[in-house]
Amino acid sequence: MNNFEIPIIIFAVLTNYLIYSTANNEFNENQSTKSEEGCGCSSVNRKSGELLENTEDSNINVDHGKYSSAANVVRKYPQTNQMGFIEGGKFMMGTDEPVFVADGEGPSREVQISDFYMDIHEVSNAEFELFVNATGHKTEAELFGDSFVFESLLSEKTKASVTESVAAAPWWLKVKDCDWKHPEGPDSDIKDRMDHPVIHVSWNDAAAYCEWSGKRLPTEAEWEYACRAGLNNRLFPWGNKLNPKNKHWINIWQGDFPAHNTGEDGFIGTSPVTEFPSNAFHLYNMVGNVWEWTADWWNVRHNTTPSVDPTGPSSGSDRVKKGGSYMCHKSYCYRYRCAARSQNTPDTSSGNLGFRCAARNLPEYLQHSP
Repeated sequence: MNNFEIPIIIFAVLTNYLIYSTANNEFNENQSTKSEEGCGCSSVNRKSGELLENTEDSNINVDHGKYSSAANVVRKYPQTNQMGFIEGGKFMMGTDEPVFVADGEGPSREVQISDFYMDIHEVSNAEFELFVNATGHKTEAELFGDSFVFESLLSEKTKASVTESVAAAPWWLKVKDCDWKHPEGPDSDIKDRMDHPVIHVSWNDAAAYCEWSGKRLPTEAEWEYACRAGLNNRLFPWGNKLNPKNKHWINIWQGDFPAHNTGEDGFIGTSPVTEFPSNAFHLYNMVGNVWEWTADWWNVRHNTTPSVDPTGPSSGSDRVKKGGSYMCHKSYCYRYRCAARSQNTPDTSSGNLGFRCAARNLPEYLQHSP
């Protein structure tokens, strides 16, 4: 080998390394690795080119001339739309010990949050029904004509009619005529689940409900601040122990996922929004039960400079969801932690995805509610 060939070889090696590193970084920046997919619910997105069948009938955008005031609804079920005051302050958002690095759980960074209000409970079927009755709103699941459901929750009749599943998570099935009123397909209903969280609602549906009710979706920073409830660097809203005093504090998966859920916490699917102990901010089910939409666009790179009331990127393709769900298990989808996060496209709906609202000021109609 002569002296002229050596620099050429070195240059080729460096060039290949840079190409590989760039490609690898771009992949990690935008994708969760297959080993970190968990329950697969971040894979149940609508196809990017998929359109609503009845686009002209969609009322995802709130028509203020049509929509009634949330103050004038007539209730048949106990009220669960009360909000709690969250005093602002500084906290460390994220974690320096991420479980899923590709999800953008880290790094830990200082965030200042202003005073705000947060729904004490996840939005229930009863509360969402009031919205639908007052506005005529059609959810995107209804307009698309289908939604995603975990296989074991379906009847044999419904399973027999399914023709599509999620490739990355085959236990997620696309079920025709499945929506918030028929959460496991056309042969199911919610008459005994009016106090459970509404599911099969997209980000767009959630935002429409929040606007009608004089509220909004919480930012990811607000949501995590409320979840931590003053506890610094803890896994869960109540501390680091999953089952304090050997009691269940959360609705998650027990058993072997996805084969068998023992239901040791009392539930196989969703649980009432009032179930399980609240955190120090008096908020229920901040982790487990159902994933909760936030206002932020998805991003996995975070600035470590201290910030005040961050709202995330100005645009994106997916929205952030927080809290995990009844399908989460430590061995497979350990995302029922305050710092954990995931994402879906704004038009996606599924059987483990709901929301709660926030507000800078308490809506007037709630100022004298019980």
